[in-house]
Amino acid sequence: MTDLETLRSALREPPAGGFAEPDLDAIMTKGRRIRRRRRLAAGGGGIAAAVVTVLVIVGAVALKEPAQRPLPPAASAPVTSSPVPPQPAPASPTITAAPADQPFGEAIPLGVKGEGGRELVLYAFAIEEPRMPDVRFGLQVAYRSQSGEYDALLASNEFKGSDRSFGFHAVDGGDVIRGTFVPVFGYFAGPAARITSTVRGKPVEAKAIPWSEDPSVVIFWFDGAQVESAGVLTPLVAYDAKGQRLTK
Repeated sequence: MTDLETLRSALREPPAGGFAEPDLDAIMTKGRRIRRRRRLAAGGGGIAAAVVTVLVIVGAVALKEPAQRPLPPAASAPVTSSPVPPQPAPASPTITAAPADQPFGEAIPLGVKGEGGRELVLYAFAIEEPRMPDVRFGLQVAYRSQSGEYDALLASNEFKGSDRSFGFHAVDGGDVIRGTFVPVFGYFAGPAARITSTVRGKPVEAKAIPWSEDPSVVIFWFDGAQVESAGVLTPLVAYDAKGQRLTK
């Protein structure tokens, strides 16, 4: 007999002792206790879930609550007054000059022909500016036609202090304007008879003419072939009629 047949024969044999009849009352009582325990456990889970839900709701309300409380009336911020409109910045000084066809004194020919064959002239022009009470005139280079009409090209004037304080003023020029080279020019307040300078170590001398309105002011200009700009002059020097130097 094989092992498999031996196992089958053993399974077919009846048990040695009989089974007792089941106690139905004890089984039902024990079943009721198990069911009550399960219901209580389920009820406890429901209570825990309810507690968690309440905590979640309270937390959500706390998150929605604003971080800052409104100030009580005693600590309220003061009411600010209406903003003051910004004040306009002061305008830059302006120059009120005499019309180009009305030089302040006589016009000085510079010996240069420009646009349309018109000659280049240099003259003083009047200034009336309340914020510059001590500046009453400046210099202007202009074209002058054969009929006596003026066409202004370049103006220069003192802008600080007095226009007649001792020394050099309104030095400008050395520019090509509308196809014409405007020579370096300016004026000296004081008894100057000669005005000289040096350009790259070479001496140069300006043409100087007393102003027709005030001979104590000398108007000067340099030959454009010798002085191409005011920046190359090192330095300007004025001499009186006796040849004495007026400036350092």
